[in-house]
Amino acid sequence: MEPFTERVVALIRAIPAGHVMTYGQIAALAGSPRGARQVVRILHSMSAAYSLPWHRVVNAQGQIALPDRDAAYTQRMLLERDGIQVRSDGRIDLERFRLSDASAMMGGTAG
Repeated sequence: MEPFTERVVALIRAIPAGHVMTYGQIAALAGSPRGARQVVRILHSMSAAYSLPWHRVVNAQGQIALPDRDAAYTQRMLLERDGIQVRSDGRIDLERFRLSDASAMMGGTAG
């Protein structure tokens, strides 16, 4: 596994219940500030194999970004089960639920 991929997997695994992170936030902390699409690819291809809490990752606007209605519904239900409020438009209040001290997850060195 590539170092960036390893860091992304570690970050996603470390997102605690009750919090979310954005694709871009994860990419930046993993060392590639413009790598949000890579994070999407990693989530798509590795979530099941690595038991990643994929539902805790949202887009930069705090929205569930899955185009498939069933998958988006599943994500919403999992987020709500985690205690995260999802508005009727599928948005999450990032000020309230985004993991704000995420840099500590990577030893404080990512940025």
